[in-house]
Amino acid sequence: MPLLTRDYDFWIHPDDIAVFNAAASGFDLSPNRSPDEARSVGRYLLENDERVDVLVARTVFTVDSIRVAFDEVWERRQRIAVSPGVHVAIPAFLTKRFAARPKDAEDIRMLEVLRSQEPT
Repeated sequence: MPLLTRDYDFWIHPDDIAVFNAAASGFDLSPNRSPDEARSVGRYLLENDERVDVLVARTVFTVDSIRVAFDEVWERRQRIAVSPGVHVAIPAFLTKRFAARPKDAEDIRMLEVLRSQEPT
C-alpha cells in the first residue's frame, strides 16, 4: 500500500522476532540486530533497498505521553482484508501517532479510508 512516510513500520511481540525475520528474509530484508539485542533496545531495522522499522518494546509512549502496551493494542486489533485471502492487523491506529508527524497523519487518514471500506 502506498505510504507518505518513507519506510514501513511493524510492532511485533518480542517473542516473534525470529519468525518475523524468517518471513522478511523472503524479501531479502536483513536485520541490523540479533533478536537479543533487539529485545534489549526495543527496536531494530530490516533493510535492503527498503527500510522496515520493527518495534519490539512491550510498552511505548506517544508524543503526548499516552502509554501504549502491545498486549492491550493486540487485543483490540482489527483485521482488514487488503486483497483476497490477505489480511493485516491494524492496531487501532495508535502506532502512527507515536511520532505525530504530518505525513503520519495522512497515513492514518488512508488507513481509516481502508477500514471504512471493510464490510461490517
